[in-house]
Amino acid sequence: MTAPEYIQLKAYARQDGFFLALLWIASFACYIMGITNGMLGMVAMMLAVMTPFFVAGRLRRFRDEGRDGVISFRRSYAYTIFVFFYGAVLLAVAQFLYFAYLDNGYLMSTFSKIVSSAEGKALLQQYGMTQMVDESLTEMASIRPIDYALNILTVNIIVGFVLGIPIGLVMYRDTKR
Repeated sequence: MTAPEYIQLKAYARQDGFFLALLWIASFACYIMGITNGMLGMVAMMLAVMTPFFVAGRLRRFRDEGRDGVISFRRSYAYTIFVFFYGAVLLAVAQFLYFAYLDNGYLMSTFSKIVSSAEGKALLQQYGMTQMVDESLTEMASIRPIDYALNILTVNIIVGFVLGIPIGLVMYRDTKR
């Protein structure tokens, strides 16, 4: 790969990573609101599941427009990793800002309300998970916003490395059509 080709790959990946971050931020927002609204919770799940298809579509666009319909597996894999990396960094920044400045304990108080409700207590007792959930809530309350953001950043980058293989295999093309 020549230097101009590498610059082109990173430019497309940065742009598409931004769009992926928007998709993930919308999913995260729907998740937060979906804790108390089941329909938004489903929307959050659907947006998250769309991720590999979205990235594959953006890779197809890069292949067809930027690479004239031909891309190797190695280049498509690198593109996918870069897209996930850039998207993950932007999502981590958004999540840090949310947990540091906007959440104000909303997530923890909502989880506590769910667990302390009559139905929640009965369910936890039935499965013998009362102590574990109480310990988990205590642990979650002590985690800093930067820790949440870094955890999600790491997970999303690893997901990019894993999903990059099937996406790259499906989308590579060695001859022009």
